[in-house]
Amino acid sequence: MKTLVKISKFIDSISERIGILAEYLVLITFTVGFLNVVLRYSGRFFGFRLTSNLFIELQWYLYSLIFFFGFAYILKNNINVRVDFWYAELSPKKQALIDFVGHLIGLIPFCILGLTVTYSPVLRSWGLLPDGTWGTWEMSPDPSGLPRAPIKSMILVAFALLLLQAISEMIKLVAILTDHEEEVELVIPDAPLRIE
Repeated sequence: MKTLVKISKFIDSISERIGILAEYLVLITFTVGFLNVVLRYSGRFFGFRLTSNLFIELQWYLYSLIFFFGFAYILKNNINVRVDFWYAELSPKKQALIDFVGHLIGLIPFCILGLTVTYSPVLRSWGLLPDGTWGTWEMSPDPSGLPRAPIKSMILVAFALLLLQAISEMIKLVAILTDHEEEVELVIPDAPLRIE
């Protein structure tokens, strides 16, 4: 179990760092969006074109990265949306069992399906042709746009990070179910609000 816990902690550290990167991307996205608006209206005022589609596409690329990099961080810190009618009232072992089954039949197959389904389109975006040779990257149809291949590749990265974090969570859940919870760092969700 100790080896699995070390693996879990390593995965958690990756998810935490990527999540912090996503937080900084929020600031960068805001800055790019703000500058894009200022330059567009300043350009109209002075009669010059000061911005291009590159900045608009950069903004939505960064916005996408916030979500792609945030998925594993959200799962690790247990800040995902839950609908707790009765879950919060259960014992930690019963909660762990429910989460274990949910991860096993829902989250992990979803991640594997996501990786499987997006793999070929990402390769085609990088220029893989049906005959197995390589052509040019998929580019934006807009003038001055960005290539599509790098951002499409982030879909694979997001699913891979989420799958790794799901495995880490499974290790923690097994630790709870086998009475080794003292070996893992658990993130307990806040108790739901109650109206009495």
